Amino acid sequence: MNENRLIVIEGPIGVGKTSLAKLLSRELNAELLLEDVEENPFLHKFYRDTQKWAFQTQLFFLLSRSRQLETLIQQSLFSAVTLTDYFLPKDRIFAYLNLTEEELVLYEQIYKLLNMTLPKPDLVVFLQANTDALLKRINHRGRDYEKALHPEYLVGLNEAYNHFFFYYEESPLLVIQTDDIDFVNHPEDLADLVKRIKEMKKGKVYYHPKRITQNEDA
Repeated sequence: MNENRLIVIEGPIGVGKTSLAKLLSRELNAELLLEDVEENPFLHKFYRDTQKWAFQTQLFFLLSRSRQLETLIQQSLFSAVTLTDYFLPKDRIFAYLNLTEEELVLYEQIYKLLNMTLPKPDLVVFLQANTDALLKRINHRGRDYEKALHPEYLVGLNEAYNHFFFYYEESPLLVIQTDDIDFVNHPEDLADLVKRIKEMKKGKVYYHPKRITQNEDA
């Protein structure tokens, strides 16, 4: 893999972005930039009443993500591989899913001002999972405020992510179906992914791994 890489790990809520980013940072000896979701003071309220708190939640995330990436640029940390567990353009997925028409007008004006100076990633890794798998993972990690998350909202969010990345062409894109793999508990899954990331050069690649068990034919 070439040097001076910015690698983004993305996917819907519960898909395992942060866990994978931490693992890959060690495997690739990369700088790690993680989003601090817990610092958003509106998020707990958003899950209880999405319509009332969507704009405040969205604007806080947009400003926080932009500020963190700008700081990264100013500190010149791009001399090595850098990994993040979020992608600023995906911010618009949540915006168009949750904001009113009037709120979107203001949001777009702010977004365009912030997005102009930010670098494009050299590789985006998009993690996919079906909605049932996402719900299971969300319940397993046990965040109190996510217990109010409506399954219907997650279905819509998952579909919006798939639509966004189906048409995304600005950077090389590795799409991974994660239903049948476990990067955290199965080193062979992680090792195969690292190999594919290092081989990734350009375009869009769909990767649908499935672990072979003793009860399956090789």
